[in-house]
Amino acid sequence: MKKTGSMKALEDLGRARLSENFFLRDFLHSEIADFYGMPNIPDDPDLAIAAGTKLCAELLEPLQRTFGRLHIRSGYRSRSVNAFGNRNRLNCSTNAATAADHIWDMRDADGCMGATACIVVPSVWDRRAEIDGWQPLAWWIHDHLPYASLCFFPKLWAFNIQWHERPVRRIRSYVTPAGLLTRAGMDNHSGDHSAFYAGFPNLRA
Repeated sequence: MKKTGSMKALEDLGRARLSENFFLRDFLHSEIADFYGMPNIPDDPDLAIAAGTKLCAELLEPLQRTFGRLHIRSGYRSRSVNAFGNRNRLNCSTNAATAADHIWDMRDADGCMGATACIVVPSVWDRRAEIDGWQPLAWWIHDHLPYASLCFFPKLWAFNIQWHERPVRRIRSYVTPAGLLTRAGMDNHSGDHSAFYAGFPNLRA
């Protein structure tokens, strides 16, 4: 599929269905692109759709079935939008670091495909007074889903969730206590962590 060259073609591209409940259009919004008047359109639509399909089918759909509707904060980022964000210090890494991450249609240095979305789980955020921080949700995902990496943020406990062909299964956070929760090789990485998320729902397959 060629890069979109018209409004009509972009309209059609947005209708690409990634999974039961998600379409590509759900992930094309970008505050950077909107505010600075830049298109946020895939250079390689086929790769963006392939990576986004994995993200939605293997991670977002199980989360939504289990916890209820997800709020998508951000998803796909074009190379030009990401590079602009990096140059202007708008919380974007370099394109090389963001490939197979927010840049769905760019393979990483190892030739691997990946995709990331930043999401909020409203049903978990609404229970924050009775939940001991963001870690229970992180451990639930770690035990139940084939994620590649997670990164949590303070506002609304939003987090980046990544699907990748070679998952590193690393969890980090900017929420107190900030830092690394787990990664491969750490003592707490394997085993069952259900004690951390007692009362959370069972995975709805």
